[in-house]
Amino acid sequence: MDHHLSEKSIIALGPWLESAAGAYVLAWEQRCLDTLTADIFGFNALQIGMPQINALEANRMPNKWLADTHVDPASGIRPAVAIAHDLAELPFASQSLDLVVLPHVLEFSREPHQVLREVERVLRPEGQLIICGFNSASLWGARQMAGRLNGSAFLPRDGEFISMPRLKDWLELLNMEVGHGHFGCYAPPCRSEKWLERFSFVEKFGQRWWPYLGAVYVVHAIKRVKGMRLIGPVWRRPAARSARTVPATNKAHNQSDHGKS
Repeated sequence: MDHHLSEKSIIALGPWLESAAGAYVLAWEQRCLDTLTADIFGFNALQIGMPQINALEANRMPNKWLADTHVDPASGIRPAVAIAHDLAELPFASQSLDLVVLPHVLEFSREPHQVLREVERVLRPEGQLIICGFNSASLWGARQMAGRLNGSAFLPRDGEFISMPRLKDWLELLNMEVGHGHFGCYAPPCRSEKWLERFSFVEKFGQRWWPYLGAVYVVHAIKRVKGMRLIGPVWRRPAARSARTVPATNKAHNQSDHGKS
């Protein structure tokens, strides 16, 4: 299957991020990502795509990479770049990463399900995933839909907004436990910095009165693997006839086993 269309779609978001609206989104997402990743510990962290934001800047893991389809020498100091010819085939071993961040990759990917499956593969059990996306249930989502009809899309036309409920369903199918979602950027879809600043007062009202209608969201999930929390040997339940002669030192184990049955 040809994946070049997917790569071009992701790259097409770059020029938009240089606009006033793009800077507005990047600023909010950087603050949110800094807060979420600062206290996630481990050894290996990966950001996939969108080098315009340093999603791992606040994280303190010793090994941090950026998986992208090309290298931009002018991007400044970044995590080590891992070239991926296809973002759905990552150059990392299975269960080798503690944290993966996907900033606006799924909505500009031709195979978002495969990207998620690949992320699930490289995440270790209890590894964490953070996804940034544009919210379809927002003024920006309505503006994008109207723009596709009249030929003046607010965002690159190849992007497809993925609602948070839909994304949660995808993640749950991969045994990813989804936590609380974060929403931001409540200003209308304005193209000029002047008008975005005029609507800055909307931020606090949006967070209080219509929190799920922000233009962008950040979802935090954890990879759960059944049975990974069991530590030590599995104790068998004693026969009924010997229940009264169980040593006191083993009583706690047997009580625990009864609770599991």
